[in-house]
Amino acid sequence: MRSELIDVETGGTEVVFDLTSRCEQFVAAQAHQAHGDGLLHVFVPHATAGIAILETGAGSDTDLLAVLEELLPRDFGWRHRHGTPGHGRDHVLPAIIPPSVTLPVLDGRLMLGTWQSVCLVDTNVDNPHRQVRLSWLAG
Repeated sequence: MRSELIDVETGGTEVVFDLTSRCEQFVAAQAHQAHGDGLLHVFVPHATAGIAILETGAGSDTDLLAVLEELLPRDFGWRHRHGTPGHGRDHVLPAIIPPSVTLPVLDGRLMLGTWQSVCLVDTNVDNPHRQVRLSWLAG
């Protein structure tokens, strides 16, 4: 298995950050050496972020953040209280949006659907710097 840690700057706002091109670059480098077939595992090693597969750029990313605010409102009586007000919701997020996904790769290409993107979902405004681990398992 090959693995690489990438840095992502999310800024100080809630964000759905598209990682697809970074994933494709990583896969291209790995698949070239391994006959092109395998699995890409994407993992965010943070307690307050997740990885999602969804459409971006047509409003779905904004809709996801709006739905998360409805499901996990900042003004709920969170017991986890450090950080900015409502930060407890950020720690519950990975139970809703998991911290990892595994994607098939065939002939060196991610097998995503037409409108699918690999995204980091980060509602934690206290931490503008994230890391994502990309791991390649050759087929």
